[in-house]
Amino acid sequence: MTRLPGRSPWLVVGLGFAAIVFDGYDLIVYGSAVPALPAEPGWGLTPTDIGAIGSYALLGMLVGAISAGRLTDVLGRRRLFIGCLAWFSLMMLGVALAPNPELLGIFRFLAGLGFGGIAPTAIALVVEVAPAARKNLLNAVMLAGFPVGGVLAAILAVNLLEPYGFRLLFGFGVLPLVTLVPLAMWLLPESPQFQRVRTRATDLLREGVATSVLLFAVANFCGFLLVFGLNTWLPQLMRLAGYNLGSALGFLLALNIGGVIGGLGGSALADRFGGRWVATILFVVAAVSLGLIAIPMPGVLGYLVVAVAGAASVGNQIVVYGYVATHYPAGYRATALGLTSGIGRLGAASGPLIGGFLVAAGFGLGMNVGVFAAVSVVGAVASALVPRLAVRAAPPVEPAVPERLPEAA
Repeated sequence: MTRLPGRSPWLVVGLGFAAIVFDGYDLIVYGSAVPALPAEPGWGLTPTDIGAIGSYALLGMLVGAISAGRLTDVLGRRRLFIGCLAWFSLMMLGVALAPNPELLGIFRFLAGLGFGGIAPTAIALVVEVAPAARKNLLNAVMLAGFPVGGVLAAILAVNLLEPYGFRLLFGFGVLPLVTLVPLAMWLLPESPQFQRVRTRATDLLREGVATSVLLFAVANFCGFLLVFGLNTWLPQLMRLAGYNLGSALGFLLALNIGGVIGGLGGSALADRFGGRWVATILFVVAAVSLGLIAIPMPGVLGYLVVAVAGAASVGNQIVVYGYVATHYPAGYRATALGLTSGIGRLGAASGPLIGGFLVAAGFGLGMNVGVFAAVSVVGAVASALVPRLAVRAAPPVEPAVPERLPEAA
């Protein structure tokens, strides 16, 4: 890509990446804090309670994704990006200061409204300013912030959870309010395609693409269930399997490092071969590698298998996002992203609940990863069956990389 004297697509990617890092951190840090929650004085939380609280943010994401996706196509990418970022940062302050489990759950739900809205907004903006041949890759660079946020959550938990408790970990989620929000207000441009294209949400149905929306929602459901189920319960499952806290959190770190590699590598392949088969194959790899986690292995090999599982689950969710974004035209791209990812958030809410139920019922590592492997198979089938759009609306032809993006309003 040519380096530009004005505001290049890399500026949009960079701001989106930073927002998604905090988005990923704020979501994944809950799983890192799970080992400390049962010991909180006066709370008396059971595994089922912990799983339920973990799901509240994800239910908020369902509402936030669907609402923000449509509002992004109506009001603009820039406004919704800044609004969602400021909202979830402020709500994380409430999460950090929550005096009881009830308020912890309420603030997690409210933060989830912003968590859900940031992704479809940022994805639409990045895809619309990226070169045609690198849309998936630049989108993946931006979305790689999510597992990077997970890595940061794991690293900080390893070093800070035992000496300082979970509140400090949650408190880091407030930082975007005083750092990234001012930068975005100053530097973030609006998408040139949004400024030229207007459509209605009913175009999704009028063009007969309901089947593709449904199948993308199923693929997202499976992907999100894997991401949030594994990130919430993998440390505790590994502890139950006999690992100490440091080693158990190390598996969470390996999962998210694998997610970064898988998201970038898979998206580069998707630009060349298409998102359909890359997403499908990665779901299959996830099923196999998750099954292998239940087999006792030497330390290094165990971490490697978990990293592969992360590449094919956490990383594949990045590929699926790009698959959706490049499948639809600009006029309702964010609406489709919000709708399919919003419905898919039911999987994000289900993952922690399913893990909590299985742990509370006394099932160990093998049963848990077996359930996650079965979900991966369903995701593979849904990704493979998405039909191509037979008819498209007539938005303007997507331009090549503009010489200069418009100045921020």
